Amino acid sequence: MKTLNSTCAEAPKMYETENDISKDRRTELNALLNQRLASAVDLQLQMKQAHWNEAVEGYVDQIAERVVQLGGVAEGTVRMAAARTRLTEYSPEISEGMAHVEGVARGLSTFGQEARNTINEAEELDDADTADMFTEISRGIDKWLWFVEAHSQAAK
Repeated sequence: MKTLNSTCAEAPKMYETENDISKDRRTELNALLNQRLASAVDLQLQMKQAHWNEAVEGYVDQIAERVVQLGGVAEGTVRMAAARTRLTEYSPEISEGMAHVEGVARGLSTFGQEARNTINEAEELDDADTADMFTEISRGIDKWLWFVEAHSQAAK
């Protein structure tokens, strides 16, 4: 099984909790969730740059809260997000509507793929709650991607 500890400089700090998921698995889950949190923060700010729907903020909160529920520390500052995100840079020079549509679609698509990967990784770590949360996030992202892509399809 692939672990994400290699994406972080060091293992995340963990607090004691009565959560019955083992500390080793919670540590892996927190590394995974903090990676996704970085991309979620980046996506939220990209959507703001595009003046698009900002519903992503709720996903940022859910992911950060899950990190803490597992005894970890949510690492969601802008600098941490910039260092860890897996999204491509959203150009601040985009001014034309269809270019915004393409940029937003790209960000949503990449984050949607990450969400689906997280479902599988959380299941491998026996964390049905995290898998379920990312199933909800994946459905929401796919819905927004569909809305965004409808604009590009209508233009053709």
